[in-house]
Parts: sequence; structure tokens; C-alpha cells
Amino acid sequence: MRIAKENVDVKMQVPGAVLRQKMNFGDATGFGKISAEYFSFSAGVDTTELFQGLPGNACQCPHWGFVVRGQITTTDAHGVQETVKANDLFYWPPGHNVRIDADADIVMFSPQHEHSEVIDHMLEKTGSKA
Repeated sequence: MRIAKENVDVKMQVPGAVLRQKMNFGDATGFGKISAEYFSFSAGVDTTELFQGLPGNACQCPHWGFVVRGQITTTDAHGVQETVKANDLFYWPPGHNVRIDADADIVMFSPQHEHSEVIDHMLEKTGSKA
């Protein structure tokens, strides 16, 4: 699910402030602690190879976030693609891969335990250390 800022309902507008709210934007029930994450990507990054070996060869962690700059396309387990770009809010359900179409910075909120498992898997695949 992606939504442009202009399509988020204005709930309150007063001098100096506009409050927008999108209801039912994912469900974090049962996930416990959430981590806040800031990612910077270069165009051309594709997680397909990095996620090989995970269940479904995809990230199985949901993410809620905001695109600060750039453009990103996700592909789900059914091959459905969705593109998010600067100033979009997004929800990526479990079972996705990510391709960076243009240099991007994003802010995400993810279930800490589940996303740490994915990050650890990527570190192992790349031979990197945290």
C-alpha cells in the first residue's frame, strides 16, 4: 500500500499546522518492539539475491515508512509491483523484494525481531559486519 501526501485526508487545519491521517495503514498486532530505521540506497540496488534463502526468497517483515527522496519498486510473491517515490507513505507487507529506481532515502518502522533476522541474513550473504 502506498499513498501520496496529497491523498492523505486532512483531519485538522489551523494556522501553522495541517494534520493528515490515513486510517488502517497496516497492522502491527503481535509484533512487539518496533525499530526506527533510516536507509540510504543507490539506484540499481536490488534485494533479490540478498533475500535468497529467506522464506519465499523475500523479506518476510512488514514495514511502514516514508520516502524522503528517490523512487523504489517492490515486487511481492505474486509478482505484483508497486512504486513509491518522494513524499509517499508506504506499507510493505511480508513477502517482498525491493529495487531502487533512483537514489533514495527512506524512513521505516519495522518489527524489531523480524527485521533483525532479515538484516542478519543480508550481512551473512554479503560477508559484512554490523
